[in-house]
Amino acid sequence: MASPPRSPARPQRRPQPPRRLPPPPERPVRPLRRRRRPRWAMRAMTTLSVVVLASAGIGHAVVTSLDAGISRVDAFKDMKNRPQAGHGMNILLVGTDGRDKITERQRRAFHLGGQPCHCTDTMMIVHISEDRERATVVSLPRDSFAEVPAHRDQTTGRQLGAHPLKLNAAYAEGGPQLTVRTVENMTRVKIDHYLEVDFTSFMKTVDVLGGVRICTATPLKDSYSGLDLTPGTHTLLGGQALQYVRSRHLDGASDLGRMKRQQRFLAALIERATSSGVLLNPMRFRDVTRAVLGSVRADIGFGTDELLDLGRAMRNFSPSSSEFTTVPIGQMDFPVKGIGSTLKWDPARSAQLFQTLRDDKPLTAARPRSASAATPVETDPRGIRVQVANGTGTTGLAKRIDTELAATGFATTHEPVTAPAQLPATVITYDPRWDRSAHTLAAALPGSELRAAPGQGPVLKVTAGAGFKGVRAVRFEDPGHQDRGAASVVRGNEVVCSGDA
Repeated sequence: MASPPRSPARPQRRPQPPRRLPPPPERPVRPLRRRRRPRWAMRAMTTLSVVVLASAGIGHAVVTSLDAGISRVDAFKDMKNRPQAGHGMNILLVGTDGRDKITERQRRAFHLGGQPCHCTDTMMIVHISEDRERATVVSLPRDSFAEVPAHRDQTTGRQLGAHPLKLNAAYAEGGPQLTVRTVENMTRVKIDHYLEVDFTSFMKTVDVLGGVRICTATPLKDSYSGLDLTPGTHTLLGGQALQYVRSRHLDGASDLGRMKRQQRFLAALIERATSSGVLLNPMRFRDVTRAVLGSVRADIGFGTDELLDLGRAMRNFSPSSSEFTTVPIGQMDFPVKGIGSTLKWDPARSAQLFQTLRDDKPLTAARPRSASAATPVETDPRGIRVQVANGTGTTGLAKRIDTELAATGFATTHEPVTAPAQLPATVITYDPRWDRSAHTLAAALPGSELRAAPGQGPVLKVTAGAGFKGVRAVRFEDPGHQDRGAASVVRGNEVVCSGDA
C-alpha cells in the first residue's frame, strides 16, 4: 500500500547570533557634590581607610555588595538649626568600645579586660577638600568640656535640658544623633557623614593589610594596654596595633599623647594602603573593605555612589595629602561640678581652626619646607644636657656636632673635648634614669650606640666615632602644653617611617 504523501518539510531557521546590546554609556567621573540635605583611636581611624581604599575606582557591583553589609544609623534625624554648610565634606569618625565582640584569647593577649561600655573612645572630624586633594584630621579629646543640647535620654527615656558634660558622654546619653548635634554646636562645622567603628574592625583591617609600620625613637611601654616597643621600626599587626593606639600611660600627656600616636598610626595606615597595591587589586580591596565594613555603622546617606565618587576623586591620595592636628586646649584641668576635670578648648584658636575647615583651606600652607625633614621625638631636647667628645682623627668634629645639636634644640655644654681613644662608631653614654632623653638624642644621631652608665647623672655624653653619619633635626611635640601656642599640625609624610613616605 502506497504511503500517503508527506507534507513538505518546513524550512529550518538558521540560528541567529545573540543580539548585542550597545554598551551602556560610561558614567562620567565627576567630583562628589556637597549635598544640601542632612546625611566614627582608636577605632575611628580605621574607617577613614575605607575612603582611601575606594580610590581604586573598582566596579560598581563590588562596592554595592560591600555597601549591603554596612549597618545603618539615622544620625541626622529631625535635626534643625544646623550650621551653614561650607566647602568640601566633613565626616565625623567615632570609635566605640566593642569589646563584647572580641574573643577571650584576644581579651587576655591584648589587655582588653573590663566590661563593655556604651561609650565613645575616639572622635575625629575628617575634612575632605572640595578638590579632593587633601584630608585634614582634627582630633577632639574625649574629656573636652561640652554642653549638650536638650534631648531625650536614650537609656531612661527622660527629656533633659541642655547641660554640661564630657564630650564622650554625649554618645551614652543620646547616641550618634546627640553626638553629631553636640559636635556641630561646639565647632559650627556642618557634619555631612557619620561613621562608627569598633575594636574588631580595627584589628581585622590591620591584619588583612599585612600590618602597619610604626617608628619610635624612644621605648614605648604601657602596663595598662600591654604595649612594649623598643626604639626603632616595628610592623604591628591588629592586636599590637590596637595596643599602640589605646595606650594612655606612656607619659604625662595621657589622652593628648595618645591622640598624637593615633594620628601617626592613621598616617602610616594610609601609607600602607596606598603603597601596598591594595588600591589596584579589586580582590584585595574587597577583602580589606569587608574586614572594615563588617563592624561599621554609617549614616543612611553614605552609600555606594558616595563611596565610588569619593574614591575616584582621591585616586592619587598619599600621606603627604593628609594633615593632622588636635583642637587647641586653653585649660588642661578645668573643673566642672558633678563632672570632674575636663579639657577646655581655647575659644579664639579653636574658632580659627574650625573657620579654616569651613573655608576649605589647608592648615599647613605656611609651614617652612625644612620642618618636614625633622624627626618627631617625645622628649623636649631643650631639657637634655649633652657633652660632646671627638673619638676620631678628624679635627674640629666635636665642635661641629656640638653646634649642630644645639641648633636642633639640645642643651649642649658648648665645650667639646677630645676622647682618650678613637672609636669605630658614635657612642651615647647615659644614666638609665634618663633613658628617654638618651633615646631622643639617639634619634638625632643616626647609627649611634647607646651604653648605660649608672651614676653618670643627667648629662649625656656623645663620643663621635669613625662611622659618624651626621646630626638629624628633631621636632618635639608636646600635646600637654598646647596652651603655650598654636596647635601642632603635621603632614602625614612627616610622621611615617623615613623612606616610606
